[in-house]
Amino acid sequence: MATNEVKVLGSWPSPYAMRPRIALNLKSLTYEYIEEKLWEGKSELLLQSNPVYKKIPVLIHGDNKPICESLIIVQYIDEAWSSGPSILPSDPCERAVARFWAAYLDDKWFPAVKSIGVAKGEEAKKAAIAQVEAGLALMEEAYDKCSKGKGYFGGDEVGYLDIAFGSFLGWLRVTEKFNAMKLLDEGKTPGLVKWADRFCSHAAVKDVMPDTDKLAEFGKFVIAKIRAAGAAAEMH
Repeated sequence: MATNEVKVLGSWPSPYAMRPRIALNLKSLTYEYIEEKLWEGKSELLLQSNPVYKKIPVLIHGDNKPICESLIIVQYIDEAWSSGPSILPSDPCERAVARFWAAYLDDKWFPAVKSIGVAKGEEAKKAAIAQVEAGLALMEEAYDKCSKGKGYFGGDEVGYLDIAFGSFLGWLRVTEKFNAMKLLDEGKTPGLVKWADRFCSHAAVKDVMPDTDKLAEFGKFVIAKIRAAGAAAEMH
């Protein structure tokens, strides 16, 4: 397959942009990655490709219409290139469970992780940390059930839920670094600790996972912008 047949519009700090890249790597597909510097403005290609949400990631596959939303893209990749290793479980019940937890991570858990960095006051920060830790306890249980004693949520190989959860590990590490604490803890979530190391060193992941220190610098920039915007809003 020629390189120009598959393109991914993404941004290096985005956990969501990692997802289609990992899925394409798992399928051993060649693709062109186009970096969007969102803090400098959105490109014409992005606005044309995703006119509804105007967000990354976007997958462009040949002459087909662009595919948007990270988990929808991962599912598309799994179906469009079915000859490669399966990403979603073949069993309908297991597939539904994987989708359930992926939606939970996006809708509930990761927003809690983000709120730690911008929490106003110690009580708000403690509440956010407690929510994140409760979520990790749930994911430890889910890992135990989904993995069935194997290395990944997907079993022997990285799967849909591994991609959904694993893409957030960079920002989880940054949150730990900023707050001088361990959220993924050997005593509380031993399965997830080993899984995270395994996931980050996987061949399909390691070149896509951003460096923690580089991500932390970007995080400082983002938090400063959010706080400045909040302060400006309070002046009106």
